[in-house]
This record gives sequence, C-alpha cells and structure tokens, in this order.
Amino acid sequence: MQGLAECPWQGKNARRRGPTTTMTKDDIQLLYGYDRWANNRVLQAASSLSAEEFTRDLGGSFRSVRDALVDIVGSEWSWLMCWKEPSPSSAFVEDVWTRHDALFNPNAFPDLAAVRLKWAEVERELVDFVNRVTNESLGRMLPVRTTQITLAHLMQHLANHSTYHRGQAALMMRQLAAKPLATDFAMFLMEGRRESADAQ
Repeated sequence: MQGLAECPWQGKNARRRGPTTTMTKDDIQLLYGYDRWANNRVLQAASSLSAEEFTRDLGGSFRSVRDALVDIVGSEWSWLMCWKEPSPSSAFVEDVWTRHDALFNPNAFPDLAAVRLKWAEVERELVDFVNRVTNESLGRMLPVRTTQITLAHLMQHLANHSTYHRGQAALMMRQLAAKPLATDFAMFLMEGRRESADAQ
C-alpha cells in the first residue's frame, strides 16, 4: 500500500541523517491549513461522481478514486498515530500498521459518505495535533528505518504524500469525464485562507 513503505520505524539505535529543521510552527500550520483545504476540495469534486464511478477500477496504481482517497486519509491517520506516541517502539508501529490495514481497507468504504465520515474524524485529530506543535516539538527526532528524521520533515513528507495522491485522484476524475477542482498552493494563499477564516 502506498504511504506505508516509508514508515517502517526502527529502534533507539537509529542514526540521524539529513538536513536540520528549518520550518517553524507557523510554516507547518500554514502547510496543514493548505492540506485540509485541498483535501476538502478533492472530496467536494468527488461528490459529482456516481457511486459506480467513485469505485470504478481504472487500472492505475490505485484502482479507483475511492481507493486513492482512502490511502490519503489512512496515511494521515497512521503517521499521526506515530507522531502522537512519545517513544514509538517497533511493536507499537507494527500495531499501527496492522490497525491501518483493518481500518482503511478501501472495500470498507462503499461510498463517498463513508469516506467523508472517517475523514472528518481523522481531520479533527490532525488539526488538534497541528495546533499544538511548537518550534521545539518540530525538532523532535523520530526513528525511520535506519535513520532519524525530524517531526517537521515527516510532516512535510505527509503533506507531500497527500498532494501526490490528490493529483492521482484528479487524473482519475478526468478519465471519468468529471471535473476536478484546482488545489494549487497559490490558489489556497489567494482564496483558501479566506474560506478557512469564513468557516471558523
């Protein structure tokens, strides 16, 4: 499953590599404001599909629009569970992925309403987590495979992962002769922040 191969975490002996943290809490909160806005636009666009179109096998890396959307929300849930754990052990992480496979099997989501329901639940938890990050917590090192990566960079990774799969969903919608909504970051900066403020 996409998004999971990047998360086999190792124990405390993993070594840190890579760049230092440069994003601030304001940067991360802006990035996740964008992520939420873009996810909501993809869900809105998907509402124009019939139930059959939503689950139609189009032969891609994800079979259907539904499968791509379930991967996005499932990955957001899984990474969030890892981030919320103070000291994630290998056993804890394995349990997260076992639970992921049970909770986010695409066949458990027969229609968009089911996807939206789970998405709203995950989004509430993610928004709460993002609102509580600090510049200090973003520098926290987390073991991933044989290295360690800062929380800030893992959060960038997840936002990028979601963007990638939103693009796949948009392509599949075009294959179904449906019209995806633009989710460009610049559009969010021009329109989305205003929409977010109006909704609060």
